[in-house]
Amino acid sequence: MSTTKPTRARSATGIYVKHRDACASHHGGACTCRPAYQAAVWSARERRRIRRHFDSFGDAKAWRAEQLVGLRKGTVKAPTRTTLAEAAAEWLAGADAGTILARNRQPYKPSALRGYRRALEQRVVPELGHYKLSAIDHVMLQDFADRLARTLDASTVRNTLSPVQAIMRRAVKRGVIAINPAVGLELQAPQGRRDRVASPAEAAALLSALAEGDRALWATALYAGLRRGELRALRWDDVDLEANVIRVARSWDDVAGPIEPKSRAGVRTVPIASALRALLVEHRLRRGGHGEDLVFGHVDERSFEPSSVRRRALTAWKRAKLLSIGLHECRHTFASLMIAAGVNAKALSTYMGHSSVTITFDRYGHLMPGNEEQAAGLLDDYLAAASG
Repeated sequence: MSTTKPTRARSATGIYVKHRDACASHHGGACTCRPAYQAAVWSARERRRIRRHFDSFGDAKAWRAEQLVGLRKGTVKAPTRTTLAEAAAEWLAGADAGTILARNRQPYKPSALRGYRRALEQRVVPELGHYKLSAIDHVMLQDFADRLARTLDASTVRNTLSPVQAIMRRAVKRGVIAINPAVGLELQAPQGRRDRVASPAEAAALLSALAEGDRALWATALYAGLRRGELRALRWDDVDLEANVIRVARSWDDVAGPIEPKSRAGVRTVPIASALRALLVEHRLRRGGHGEDLVFGHVDERSFEPSSVRRRALTAWKRAKLLSIGLHECRHTFASLMIAAGVNAKALSTYMGHSSVTITFDRYGHLMPGNEEQAAGLLDDYLAAASG
């Protein structure tokens, strides 16, 4: 197929006709084929020509006009040769090395990267990996998300698209693509479930039903709100029984072992309540340990297995006819107890290891005092006192 300017397109700069190989126009005769049209624009920024073929002259002209506007606005770039599979491999390598950071400007956690790697290798790359980044648009990703939603739960769909969103954000920042096609995807929200929160009396009963060796662990979750990984990495050096504080300094990964906490805010100091202190003292006297020794680990510095701890607790609570609770639900219980005790939101945010008080309000605001009747009463009391 050869290319010449068509008569009707002489005034349309950058649009060329492409005659079929058997067309008589190649030998000086009149056109005997149904030609295609090539539209082209020049990207001065990238010093590259952007081309596309169309069946009609009108479509070619309209596309070229749109591209010229996009080039002026910076929303159009020359197509990249990088495929999604190649970009995913590069992104994973950078995230593993710590040179590509999460949105909080911290390295990705090993467990998060393992999940992202599985999602990319098992679901994303097999279906979309061969496409060039510049060929992937919003509709393509939305259709992909909709297909996933037919067989997977909402959380899995979101976790599958998360690394794709991160890859596209990076591609935009590096100038590989002009528009992020992953922005504004309509993803179904995970089905919310009611978090289990134990009352003070129920928490005490749950602890009493456990074997002596397990009480301090569950009490630290209930009365200090440590995350599971933080419980697994806790050392005796981190527990100051004289000052009555726990200094959370690290977490635990199933593969990597001790790691940095979830965020900078994860490094924190948590007060030790009297109910917890008594159980920690008893635990230390019974088990021994000091310095770098794990508080709830094994003698060879292996952390406890959550599944084993959970299994023993379920057996004990079933025998005592008590409603069971999970370690993460114990963290919710700690937050609710602190709120009920009158601890302010900023202090609670620090004790929970949240990166901002906004997260605390969003997660636990419904538990905090301050409904309309209470607010009106507080204002009335203040005004009455002020007016004397």
